[in-house]
Amino acid sequence: MEKSLTLILLTPQGTEYEGPVSAVYLPGSAGRFEVLPGHAPIVSTLAKGEVRWRTGTAEMSVPIRSGALMLKEQTLTVCVQLDS
Repeated sequence: MEKSLTLILLTPQGTEYEGPVSAVYLPGSAGRFEVLPGHAPIVSTLAKGEVRWRTGTAEMSVPIRSGALMLKEQTLTVCVQLDS
């Protein structure tokens, strides 16, 4: 099993984050969920909440209004509208 996946977090202003992560926590439209390395491909919409991700021992997050994501070949692309 892979130890990391690549997160690409996009906003209308540009790329908020791009790099390897060990876990991503997302506010899915049908409920919160977690994406870990080795996760099956997925497409989902996102609701208002917080996208959080771990890189080693650090944890980062951004508040969002809405968004969508696609996980393909261990690259998680997340397009969001930030919540100010």
